[in-house]
Amino acid sequence: MKKITVLLIAISFIATAQKSDISLENIWNGEFRTERMNSLNSMNGNFYTLLNFDRESRSTSVDKYSYATLEKVATIVDSKNLAAIKYFETYTFNKNETKLILGVDSEQIYRHSSIGIFYVYDLATKSLVKIDEDPIQEPTFSPDSKKIAYAKGNNIYIKNLDSGKSIVITSDGQKNAIINGICDWVYEEEFAFVRAFDWSADSKNIAFIRFDESEVPTFSMSVTGNKLYPTQQVFKYPKAGEKNAVVSLHIFNLKKNTTSQVDLGDYEYIPRIQWTKDANILSATTLNRHQNNLNLFFVDAKSNKASIVLNETDKAYVDIHDNLTFLKDNSFIWTSESDGFNHIYHYSAAGKLKDQVTTGNWEVTNFYGVNEETETVYYQSVEDGSINRTIYSVQLNGYNKQRLSNASGTNNASFSKNLNYFINTFSDSNTPTIYTLHDGKGTQLKEVLNNQKLQEKLNSYNLSKKEFFTLTTDGGTFNAWMIKPANFDASKKYPLFMTQYSGPGSQSVKNSWNGSNDYWYQHLAQKGYIIVCVDGRGTGFKGADFKKVTYLNLVKYETIDQIAAAKQLAERSYIDENQVGIWGWSFGGHMSTNCLMKGSEIFKMAIAVAPVTSWRFYDSIYTERFMRTPQENQAGYDENSPINYADQLKGKYLLVHGSGDDNVHVQNTMRLTNALIAADVPFDMAIYPDRTHGIYKGRNTRLHLYKKMTSFIEENLGAKEKEKVSKIKG
Repeated sequence: MKKITVLLIAISFIATAQKSDISLENIWNGEFRTERMNSLNSMNGNFYTLLNFDRESRSTSVDKYSYATLEKVATIVDSKNLAAIKYFETYTFNKNETKLILGVDSEQIYRHSSIGIFYVYDLATKSLVKIDEDPIQEPTFSPDSKKIAYAKGNNIYIKNLDSGKSIVITSDGQKNAIINGICDWVYEEEFAFVRAFDWSADSKNIAFIRFDESEVPTFSMSVTGNKLYPTQQVFKYPKAGEKNAVVSLHIFNLKKNTTSQVDLGDYEYIPRIQWTKDANILSATTLNRHQNNLNLFFVDAKSNKASIVLNETDKAYVDIHDNLTFLKDNSFIWTSESDGFNHIYHYSAAGKLKDQVTTGNWEVTNFYGVNEETETVYYQSVEDGSINRTIYSVQLNGYNKQRLSNASGTNNASFSKNLNYFINTFSDSNTPTIYTLHDGKGTQLKEVLNNQKLQEKLNSYNLSKKEFFTLTTDGGTFNAWMIKPANFDASKKYPLFMTQYSGPGSQSVKNSWNGSNDYWYQHLAQKGYIIVCVDGRGTGFKGADFKKVTYLNLVKYETIDQIAAAKQLAERSYIDENQVGIWGWSFGGHMSTNCLMKGSEIFKMAIAVAPVTSWRFYDSIYTERFMRTPQENQAGYDENSPINYADQLKGKYLLVHGSGDDNVHVQNTMRLTNALIAADVPFDMAIYPDRTHGIYKGRNTRLHLYKKMTSFIEENLGAKEKEKVSKIKG
């Protein structure tokens, strides 16, 4: 019996030993990439389209599929049949799906914006017409499909598809001065939209936002490039407390060929405009500079009169969202944190509250739409626990709630336009993405796609399970996860490496499938590290009070929570309290820097990638939402900036930035560098030329970065660090 036991142990050991370790090359050559469905575009009726690429012919096509069967029923357009273009990158339908706009040769401008060449394809005549000879932005069909509005050179144009002629409806557009119908840098980044114009339902009016950024301070970045002399990227960037673009709302009447400005009273921002179901009524949202007083206006296009139909205030700030949805009677859906948690509300066309559709100590995380025939609302929420996402339906009056997705984990729904079907995307920490087709009542009809092959491949690697738990400190109870080495031995002590982002409303601890960093953490676990992630105060999906407690003091309480969590974790018998490190990117880089400086009694090393080092350097909309202006809150800005206590840095520190970062400027790193030099504090540094905030463009960029960070961790945390100390003592 003993011999059999020994043999079984030996066999088990051999099986484990034969498993492969994950390499950084495995991660960054895409070996563990999940198979995904192409982004689908829901059509009228029970159909959807996909943009498909034929590798053999190097052509693209828009193909039509049935929701009921998931089978292809037609090819709408194939670039093989188009003489003028060999391929297209994007497509959008007109309202009655008789025409398409096809986009080619796109060039990215900022995070969301791009410019390109666009064509109109007529399904009936199979004709292809170029919209403009020059690159343009955001071409959009009129609802009657007779015209296209688009932006070029900071002006708005309208092309008549019958005559083929284009007219310009604004003429004052000028780079770094006046922008019509397209967002400036800070609106695009922080309010997350690009197209700042919209057609009325009857195609008679175009509403647009005009940005006068003449007085906004200019920011410039040196672009190394490949030429003999570097060039300069120059753009308007309002930092905290500085002048914003002066924005105004206008309506262009096509019949009269006139433009009128809408008086919205006192405001700083116009973060959303949208025509209602009534062709004469435009909705516009305004915010004050503190972003704690929101007004929703209805504007009568005939009289140009604006009336407030909803006002929302908050002691901290009001979040902007895209959930404003108008029903046939012009009543509307709105989401709000007004009761302490994000929920769905139904208002009359006059702005009177009809029903609070959802309620409870949990948050709605996505609003999908309303089936008006059945008066059913579809949404996603964290009712199944704040680290999970579940799909639900409920009646418009708040009754008869139904759970539509079964498994606990992360469920995302892509609904048909008529809401009769949805494709559910499910994953959890142990299950790679699975796509399934459901009817509007949640019944699963068919599995569309799974990643079983990836799962089988990963079974041959030394992977550790991600363990979820909660951790309680003086700051509260926090969600957390831990990854231990596959050969974990509770009698040993392991170095602890913490990861976090910590930004307002964010979430790093979630029950979903791996991203690239998760494989990196597995790689580090194989090397003998325990990896832990903790979502402290300020993170999202646990109510407004938990999220907004950091107001006016960004990174103060977040830093306290990470330090407290590290100290508590270090009390565990299997964690080496003398070997604790932390890292983060962007907001997380600010956090890891602060943790090393203010928590040097527990943290021995930190890595900061593209960190903010002073909120004075970051943009107005994001920063002031949480901090107000530096003029109003000097202490909040300066007491938590590592530039002002660089002399407190005692551990090993790696500072990384892309010199072409238009978001968190490399200025942040350079100013901290100067402060560290002045304090005569040693540190390590890496600058990636011309890379933006994501530090990814260019051959081997991400691989190089992660090799550098991994080597830094090995040299300064764990076994090699102990070896160095031993040699010094010897």
